Amino acid sequence: MTTHPPMPSRRTLLRAMAALPASAVLLGELPGTALAAAPPSGSATRYTIVPFLNSNDGTVNVYQSDDATDFRLVKASAYTPPSNRIRDASVFKHTDGYYYITYTTHTWQDVSTTIGFARSSDRVNWTFLYDYTVPIANLSRAWAPEWFVDSDGSVYVIVSCSLTSDEWIFTPYLLKATNSALTAWSSPVALSGIGANHIDTFIVRIGSTYHAFTKNETTKYIEYGTASSPAGPYTISRTGDWAGWGSYREGPALVQLDNGAWRLFFDGYGDGNYYYSDSYDTFATWSAPTALPAISGTARHFTVIKETVSGGPALAKNVTRSFQSANYTTRYWQTQSSLLNLPVVTSSSTSAEKTASTFTVVAGLADASGCSFRDSSGNYLRHWDFRGRFDANDGTSTFAKDATFIARTGTATGSIRFESYNYPGYYLRHYNYQLRVERSDGTALFRQDSSFTPVTAWA
Repeated sequence: MTTHPPMPSRRTLLRAMAALPASAVLLGELPGTALAAAPPSGSATRYTIVPFLNSNDGTVNVYQSDDATDFRLVKASAYTPPSNRIRDASVFKHTDGYYYITYTTHTWQDVSTTIGFARSSDRVNWTFLYDYTVPIANLSRAWAPEWFVDSDGSVYVIVSCSLTSDEWIFTPYLLKATNSALTAWSSPVALSGIGANHIDTFIVRIGSTYHAFTKNETTKYIEYGTASSPAGPYTISRTGDWAGWGSYREGPALVQLDNGAWRLFFDGYGDGNYYYSDSYDTFATWSAPTALPAISGTARHFTVIKETVSGGPALAKNVTRSFQSANYTTRYWQTQSSLLNLPVVTSSSTSAEKTASTFTVVAGLADASGCSFRDSSGNYLRHWDFRGRFDANDGTSTFAKDATFIARTGTATGSIRFESYNYPGYYLRHYNYQLRVERSDGTALFRQDSSFTPVTAWA
């Protein structure tokens, strides 16, 4: 049984919550977080990133996640270009069914007038396509190309370029694909309004508005602006530390989560961490930056593909089940004095022990797409002080949220991980024979400890 220390959590969180109004504390939610959400029934959400490595800019790894937080390695050194380097890889899935990356082809010290392109049918195995010379007179460096696909299907690359007259002053340019094979490009057009000395510009379109996140190379802050067309003119309305992310930040990349929130990932190259921050009011306010577990300090400058894929964890509702630990297969969930623990349960266990290890799966009390668990006395599993316990439903929204979990794919075949509905990124896991709700640290051990297999009920 796992004996590593539990994740430090409640004491630190309570300090942060002490300054909040009482109404915020009573919600039982972490400050600055949205609620977790499940993908459509019978499907799963898959987030893919293809970063280069802090230790090696000659190759990229492929990682994936089902919650945009806990990224696990799919393939190391998945693509190495035939020459030069690979940095700042941006990835998207085209209408032809292939995945494409575009990337910086040289180190930051080198003169580099090209950007690279590669393609994959499965996100894992990549084939070099070509290096493209950006046609700008007196070009010194072409860096950090980022894909942007408009609502009409037009495909663009935003690339940061500097001239030989001042090789460290970058301006973002827009290239538009003029064929579906992505081998021909329009003449570069400078993004109007963003101005010189900006790099790593990332654009999304919402309705009729184009939203740009870009790094100011003078201040080292990520800025924000809007426009009515992809080439601008953009109005930069947020500068300095407007979102609380800090300075020496770069490589902003956005993805919209299942719950509708927008998540911004960015490289904290000044302190060696990789961060994410969430907004659920369309970029007006943001959660405190949080370092990505496991890959922070390893991955560098990436963008994210979000896909809905078939499959996902299968957990029938309104049936009784017992829940077996994926990595300690003789141990099962069991209610003991209201607390949820993980003792050994076998055919020779007492009837009372078997009953205490049997639960009814129902639709989530706070969100029917999630799930809740009811014991034989009618009490529901909820988290309290980061412990799993069974209490009577008091009818409050706080209880409903505490008692709702989102099913995610587990490590063993047929196993499931249960993410807290109101503490996204926190999972039900076993520690020292107890069932707790703790934040994933991105390790294989945590994933194993938080994976459980629904089996035929003991009672």
